[in-house]
Amino acid sequence: MKKQKRPTGLTQLLVPLIALLLLVLFNLIRDPSFFSVEMTANNNGDPVLTGNLISILNGASEMAILAMGMTLVTAASGGQDISVGALSTIAASMFIKVLRGGASINAGTLLLGFLLSCLVAMAFGAFNGTLVAVFRIQPMIATLILYTCGRSIAYWINGGASPTVNSPLVSALGGFIPGIPIPTPVLIVLGVGLLFALAFRFTSLGLYMQTVGINQGAARLNGINAVGMKLLAFILLGACCSVSGIIGASRLSMVNHEQLMLDIEMDAILAVAIGGNSLGGGKFRMTGSIIGAYVIQALTTTLYAMKVASTDIKAYKALVIILLVVIASPVVKQKVAHLVGKMRSNAVGKEAA
Repeated sequence: MKKQKRPTGLTQLLVPLIALLLLVLFNLIRDPSFFSVEMTANNNGDPVLTGNLISILNGASEMAILAMGMTLVTAASGGQDISVGALSTIAASMFIKVLRGGASINAGTLLLGFLLSCLVAMAFGAFNGTLVAVFRIQPMIATLILYTCGRSIAYWINGGASPTVNSPLVSALGGFIPGIPIPTPVLIVLGVGLLFALAFRFTSLGLYMQTVGINQGAARLNGINAVGMKLLAFILLGACCSVSGIIGASRLSMVNHEQLMLDIEMDAILAVAIGGNSLGGGKFRMTGSIIGAYVIQALTTTLYAMKVASTDIKAYKALVIILLVVIASPVVKQKVAHLVGKMRSNAVGKEAA
């Protein structure tokens, strides 16, 4: 029996890269200036980069960070966390509460707010992870609890209010740092991605997560703590929720408990799927999830540029995403691989003849 070849990293990235390329070509044909980037001055007089390309990179920041954490949870547990939007709102609410509680907002206050926000989000992530890893509840069911009540918790944190903060530091966190024309959220995505890349490069974190997702029993026999790995995945996702929530709150300098990060959990899951990662767990490629996030944001920006009504955008996105997910499905991949193999065999036969 012929041994089946495993897909390479490039093969796994093929679908999201093709999707991104098609969106780029479509927009270049529709409007050659769609991806033009200009240097303008913002309200403070600082030079900043503007344009649809910058909007795509900037607008996908929260989704890309959540997609990184969601990739780990999916790989280790074989399921998805649907509470990331609510948890990000909780983290943002804690961040704003710390800022408003201080006498003034400075770098130290921002750091304290970030740390407390991370601790709270990671604690809730550990709660979700305990339900999944220890009590063996399916991830989507376990995280449904926080999905249902998370925004109410965020509302209670600030005493039933939607507080605002007025600070140049907070505005810079969600916008532009003076003197740097690239949006701050884009730089934060690069920083988070670099941290994960270093963790995968110098530790066995990625290998252990994959092993637990592929075969938990075999992982245990090889000395890997499967419960600990699943728990760690949810805790790291909690940290990603904190970063995303802080970015979202800093953009508006306030926390809107009902609208902040609304429905982003679905986009984060789709980014993982479009990135070529199996939603059943196991082997993953985080780069694919990040590209998937930018594909979704590029599609959204394209639809807005085409003057599609905001009420119709979700329907159009759903149609395109269904197409991408079907193309990336194992069944379609197997059929295509079989067809390509058959064509190669026929070509070799003709050459031999």
